[in-house]
Amino acid sequence: MARQNYSAVTEFVLGGLTDEPELQLPLFLLFLAIYMFTVVGNLSLVLIISFNSKLHTPMYFFLSNLACLDFFYSSVVTPKLLGNFVLEQNIISYPACMTQLFFYCDFAIAECYMLTAMAYDRYVAICSPLLYNVTMSQKVCNMLVTGVFSMATVGAMAHTMSMIRLSFCGDNVIHHYFCDIVPLLRLSCSSTSINKLLVIFLGGFNALATIVAIIISYVFILISILQISSVEGRSKAFSTCGSHLTAVGIFYGSVIFMYFKPASSSNMAQEKVASVFYSTVIPMLNPLIYSLRNKDVKNVLRKVIGRRHGPNQGSSQDH
Repeated sequence: MARQNYSAVTEFVLGGLTDEPELQLPLFLLFLAIYMFTVVGNLSLVLIISFNSKLHTPMYFFLSNLACLDFFYSSVVTPKLLGNFVLEQNIISYPACMTQLFFYCDFAIAECYMLTAMAYDRYVAICSPLLYNVTMSQKVCNMLVTGVFSMATVGAMAHTMSMIRLSFCGDNVIHHYFCDIVPLLRLSCSSTSINKLLVIFLGGFNALATIVAIIISYVFILISILQISSVEGRSKAFSTCGSHLTAVGIFYGSVIFMYFKPASSSNMAQEKVASVFYSTVIPMLNPLIYSLRNKDVKNVLRKVIGRRHGPNQGSSQDH
């Protein structure tokens, strides 16, 4: 009985990215490759950091948590996206849709706060290097990560509970490739004013709080770097922040485009492209950005590759 009060719809149909038949196979292969690269890239980064004692530092602790986040973040969305390319009707049940919405919000919000925690770590490393090991102790790092997931869970619960209160009694086709907030609100046959306010205020708070914290961190970082006399020292300091700044720029750019543009300029095709970028492409790019721009990770990868090929080369020389 309680279930009927919430919604008359028992399942939704995911519309997917495109209706063009000739694009289904190429897009399926493209996103399958992206997802496989995301899984391998992020899990490899976690394993490299976990099993190499030289990488057991606060910076890599946060990076391994970000890699875990990206793996789960992509896994919440991409498998259903792939289903749209091979199934005639990509159906998702009402409970599964609300579950997907919760975890999507949870990991998206966590990504914002994890990037902020990483900015704070870079601020301490560059502005207070002598106090770095004390300030960024394991206890402090654990508290920061706990705070990240706590904020994410509270935000995800708020969005999901407010969505469950809505009624869905007509059209059940979500014109999107997963259960996102905005496409679901368009299907509701009850008032969505509270949900829209929640998106503006809660989404705005999460975005503003994290962006302001990141900007403040980098203002102090920039001041400290400019005070370094040697060009080599400045270059080294900038290089430790380059990967993080690249990841921040790509993530926040696509999120702001999706959620904080005027309603009059709303375009479903543009929204889908932005969603693909921050929910599918960014989790793939992050391990690539941090691997290619990070000397420590590249050195570990070279050693691993060298160990694999070394014995084979030696045995071939014996023969």
